[in-house]
Amino acid sequence: MTIPLPLSPDGRHEALPGASLACHADWLPAMEADTLFADLRASLPWSVHRIRLFGRSVDSPRLSAWIGDADAVYRYSGTDFLPHPWTPALSGLRARLQDALGVPFNSVLANLYRDGRDAMGWHSDDEPELGPAPVIASISLGGVRRFLLKHRQDPAQRAAFELPHGSLLVMAGETQRHYRHALPRTAKPVAPRINLTFRLIDPARRR
Repeated sequence: MTIPLPLSPDGRHEALPGASLACHADWLPAMEADTLFADLRASLPWSVHRIRLFGRSVDSPRLSAWIGDADAVYRYSGTDFLPHPWTPALSGLRARLQDALGVPFNSVLANLYRDGRDAMGWHSDDEPELGPAPVIASISLGGVRRFLLKHRQDPAQRAAFELPHGSLLVMAGETQRHYRHALPRTAKPVAPRINLTFRLIDPARRR
């Protein structure tokens, strides 16, 4: 079954067993979100990352930019990503998130979904350098896309919902250990979307 995850004013939810989720539908005011989207789309060093899929190296179906502190090297799908320097806009967002959530962040992955053909497959943010219970703060800008969560062992435990422009989704606790998430392709007309996932990389945990 599909379990809807509502977005309420207080933003607190425990919609799925073993998941710790907090959703804030209008964390950024609309005009600020508009300005941020335009700035990031024009200024970030977007590129197509190469990923491993079924033993082959392929282009990822989206544009990405890895931003962070100098030592926040991220290993994903067999590739080490060296961070680009913080931009003023992303540095300001990091400070606001740290104040709001009370947790540190030293990096952010920006993904640009140009249209409905761009997507993100099923995965968990569970790389060793993220630690056993990472806090992932995800800001959505632009077109609204369908976001899915599915339990690793019990596929009946799942959620499907949409994140609006300017929203903040926080995944914490054991969410990454128990669940995978995805952003599927869609044939419907959809505006470009930028997703920012702030995280804390611990270089000492890298394999």
